[in-house]
Amino acid sequence: MRTHRSGFTLVELSIVLIIIGLIIGGVMKGTDMINSAKTKKVYTTWIKGWQVAANQYQDRTGQLLDDGAVNGGAGAANGTFDNTNLVTTTSVQNRLRQIGIEVPTSNTGTTGAQYRLEGKDATGLSQLSLTNVNFSGRNRNVISFTNVPNDIALALDTMIDGIADAGLGDCRLSTQAAAGTTLVWPDSNAALSTVYIAF
Repeated sequence: MRTHRSGFTLVELSIVLIIIGLIIGGVMKGTDMINSAKTKKVYTTWIKGWQVAANQYQDRTGQLLDDGAVNGGAGAANGTFDNTNLVTTTSVQNRLRQIGIEVPTSNTGTTGAQYRLEGKDATGLSQLSLTNVNFSGRNRNVISFTNVPNDIALALDTMIDGIADAGLGDCRLSTQAAAGTTLVWPDSNAALSTVYIAF
C-alpha cells in the first residue's frame, strides 16, 4: 500500500523563500536605480541647464543674468542676482530668449521655473529662484530650489560635491548655507527642504 505524501519538504520551502527573496531584492534594487536615474535627469536637464544658460548669457553679453532690469532682474546692475523667483515673473526667461538662449525645460511646462520632484517619502513642486546668499562668510550667486524631498537633496549634494554634507561645498541646505561646517541632511521622511547650489 502506497502512502500519500502531502505538503512541501523543508528544502522545497527554502528554495521558494530564496526565490521570493531574490525577486524582492531585484525589485528594490531596480527601484533605487530608477530613483537615481530620475535625480540625475533633474540635475542634468534642469539644474545644470540653468547653470549653462546663465553662463552662456554672461559669455554672450558680458553681463550677469538677473542682475538689474536690463538682464531680466530688477533695478540697477550690481554684480549679484536680484533674488528673482522665476515662477512669479518671466523676465529672466524672456531675456534669455531675446539673445537666442533656450530656456531650460522642466516636467511642468516651458518656463523652466518649476519641477515636480518625487522622492521616496515625499513629493514637492520645486520652485527656482536666482539669489545671492552668504556662503561661509562670502556672498555668492546661487540657484535656490524650494520643496526638494530630502532624499533627492542628499543625492544632488553627492552628485555635485562628491560627498553628502548640508553645510559644505557648492550644494547646501538653505538654513546651513553660511555654516561652512559638515552637517547632515534631514531624514528623507522629514519636511521638504530648500537647497542652494552655488555658481
